[in-house]
Amino acid sequence: MTKKKLVLNWSSGKDAAMALYQLQQSKSYEVVHLLTTVNAHYNRVTMHGLHRALLNDQIEALGIPFSTVELPEKADMPEYESIMKAAYSSLTKKDLKHAAFGDIFLEDLKHYREQQFDGMGWQTVFPLWKRNTTELLNEFLDLGFKAIVVCVKTDLLDQDFAGRVIDKSFIADLPETVDPCGENGEFHTFCFDGPVFKRPVPFSLGERSHQSYPNPDANSTAKEVGFCFQELLLNQQE
Repeated sequence: MTKKKLVLNWSSGKDAAMALYQLQQSKSYEVVHLLTTVNAHYNRVTMHGLHRALLNDQIEALGIPFSTVELPEKADMPEYESIMKAAYSSLTKKDLKHAAFGDIFLEDLKHYREQQFDGMGWQTVFPLWKRNTTELLNEFLDLGFKAIVVCVKTDLLDQDFAGRVIDKSFIADLPETVDPCGENGEFHTFCFDGPVFKRPVPFSLGERSHQSYPNPDANSTAKEVGFCFQELLLNQQE
């Protein structure tokens, strides 16, 4: 049976890494390309705040061809969709028409992706869909993956979780209101080692910073939402 060639949306975090692992175990798909959205103004991975240099080294450690989608500092939804469609149109020319995502249980997001990609003639794949997030995170650790929290949404999780390495104590310390995989946007991670990597990604901790953005939730009384970012710096290998 010939495997279907697939593009994985690579966020640089644990869910993307786990999705990659599951797809590599699959008899149906072959991940031949990774695609990452980057804030071109700040030269960092969107939402994660990860420096491009660290992303590049992470991808090199994976050994899979990749490309980035360069987004402006403040892209509205029509502009975002136009840029994403252009990126996937270029991949279509390479005979690719299957896209995978690390989403777990957000129905609205899954429906949005399916709708957008169906309109482009692509099929979507969700290897982690409907997995129990506590079991999934424990499996992530048991497989030998390693990840660190790089962004915390401070109205949902204490800022002190930024910079923490994901381990069993991390899971135990999470408030009951927070999803273990941060599926509601509570936190984002950077995956730096595990069975999908040829080698660990070397890094050190940089500065911790705080940013506030306009609240996209029209039903909320809060005008802004706050995030705490833990900067990671690439360590040069000897």
